[in-house]
Amino acid sequence: MRDPELQRLIEQDHQASTAFCNGDPGPKLALYSRADDVTLANPLGPPALGWQQVRATAESSAAVLREGEPTRFERISECETADLAYILEIERTTVKVGGANAPSPVALRVTTVFRRESGGWKVVHRHADPITASREARTIVGG
Repeated sequence: MRDPELQRLIEQDHQASTAFCNGDPGPKLALYSRADDVTLANPLGPPALGWQQVRATAESSAAVLREGEPTRFERISECETADLAYILEIERTTVKVGGANAPSPVALRVTTVFRRESGGWKVVHRHADPITASREARTIVGG
């Protein structure tokens, strides 16, 4: 990424992952757009559209995480234009999920889209899922 402001936002997003892995979505949500078209598709539920749904989804997702910390962000791809950018990364974390007594490794394939808005760059879309390795075609069949 060339824009220093965008680079700072991505670093803030990475740093906010620690709070998220400990049940606090606040630092991540502070980076999101408040626009009606903001979206969040996380591995725990259906896509959320609009600020109110995005906030509620992030809060309920963070509530099931504790005692975690990101271990690595592996950048796969990135693209930046004057007003829109994205990154594709594998996020690796160790975290206690749900009622688990021990931390587990979690790897997520994450696409984050950023848009320049008044006041600077904001996250406008995040999609995270646990697909980080090849799978059989039959795994996409079903509900």
